[in-house]
Amino acid sequence: MQEKRSFKKLRDNKRNTKSQTLEDRIKDFILRNSKNGYYTKVSTISYKFEIPQEKAWEIIGGLLTDGTIESVHDEFTGEMKLCEEGKTYLILNLEQQRRRQKSREFHIGKKRKSKN
Repeated sequence: MQEKRSFKKLRDNKRNTKSQTLEDRIKDFILRNSKNGYYTKVSTISYKFEIPQEKAWEIIGGLLTDGTIESVHDEFTGEMKLCEEGKTYLILNLEQQRRRQKSREFHIGKKRKSKN
């Protein structure tokens, strides 16, 4: 008769794997957003990762000095927005395109409502 294998060893392997540091997770989050064409605001980081604002700024400062990410300030709110190095203008153009598209859709919807 065959002996059943226990899954205990499998669970132990999961425990032994190193989890990412908070800094690595934040860096990956910013890079993933950049690849999808979006900026990441610093306030989003403290909210998403449930860390104090001071800690978020400390980590962001480290990433900025490493040259991994770039920062831009929002033209309306003045809030710092982060993205992958070299993608600032690409994301800025994508943002403008999304704003224009949203505006067009709003005006088209308004015209349709007024015709009815």
